[in-house]
Amino acid sequence: MSARTMMLPALAALLAIGCSSEDQLRRVEQEVGDLKLEVFKLRQVVEEGNKRAQTDQQAAAEARTQDRRFQADLQESLRQVQDTTRVLNNRLGSLPKGASRPTVEPLPTPAVGEDERVFNAAVLDYNRGNYPLATEGLELFLKTYPLSAKRPDALFFLGLCQYNQQAFDKAQPAFERIIKDHAASPQFLPAKLKRAQCLLKQGLKPAAVKAFRELVEGFSGSAEARTAQQELADLGL
Repeated sequence: MSARTMMLPALAALLAIGCSSEDQLRRVEQEVGDLKLEVFKLRQVVEEGNKRAQTDQQAAAEARTQDRRFQADLQESLRQVQDTTRVLNNRLGSLPKGASRPTVEPLPTPAVGEDERVFNAAVLDYNRGNYPLATEGLELFLKTYPLSAKRPDALFFLGLCQYNQQAFDKAQPAFERIIKDHAASPQFLPAKLKRAQCLLKQGLKPAAVKAFRELVEGFSGSAEARTAQQELADLGL
C-alpha cells in the first residue's frame, strides 16, 4: 500500500473534525448571542422596575408634603378662628353686669358701619368658597374705604382668595401691602408666612427660603415660625 493511500483516511478524519468544530463554534456563538439578548431584556426589566419604584417614592413624598401643608393651613385657620372667638368673648365680657333692660322695647342694635357690612358680606362669600365673588367684594371694599380699620383684614382675605385660586402671583402683592403698610396689624405675621408660601408656589425657592428663615429666626415661638420651620424641613433644609 502506498504512502499516498495511507494518508487519505487520516485527511478525511481531520476534515471531519474541522467541520465538527465549526458547527460547534456556530452553536456556541448563537447561544452566546441568545444569552446576551436575555441579559439585555432582564436589564430593561430591572431598569423599568427601578423607575417605577422611584416614581412611587416621589408620589409618596409629595403626598406627605401636601398633608403637612394641609395640616399647617388648617392650624392657621384654627388660629384665626380662635383669635376671632377671643375678641368676641372680650366684647361680651366688657358688657356691664346686672344692667337693667327695658321689658317692652328691645335694646337698640349697635350701629354697624357701612364699611364693616361690605367687609362681612365679602368674608361670607369667602367662607362659602365663592372666591371670585369674594375677591370682587374685597376689591370694592378696599377702593371705597381706604381708611377703614378693616383694611388689613380685607387685604389678607383678598390674598387668600387669590391663593386658593392658585393665582399666587396675584396673592403675593396683597400680603406684601400688609407687611409694608400695616406692621402693627394682627395679620402681619400671617401675611409674611403666606407671602413666603406664594414665593415657593411660584418656584422662587431662594426667595421663599429666605422669607421662611426670617420668620423662624425673627419670630421664634409663633405659630407662623413653626409653620415656616416645617416648610424648610419639607424642602430638606
